[in-house]
Amino acid sequence: MAKKDRINPFKELERSLLEVPPEMKKKVMNDIATAKLIIDMGSLYTYNYPAAVKEVLRKKKGNRNK
Repeated sequence: MAKKDRINPFKELERSLLEVPPEMKKKVMNDIATAKLIIDMGSLYTYNYPAAVKEVLRKKKGNRNK
């Protein structure tokens, strides 16, 4: 088989790409933005969680000695 006769599968994939309808693209981008917001909010509320638990446990341990 000559080098010219080979079919590049990646070129075939590229030819089959179609433009996404604008309303579908907008919906997907909104879904991604919502997911990112939820992840960021979760991160915000859980960022200091281990330190808060450690502080509560430290205070409880201190109260037992009194």
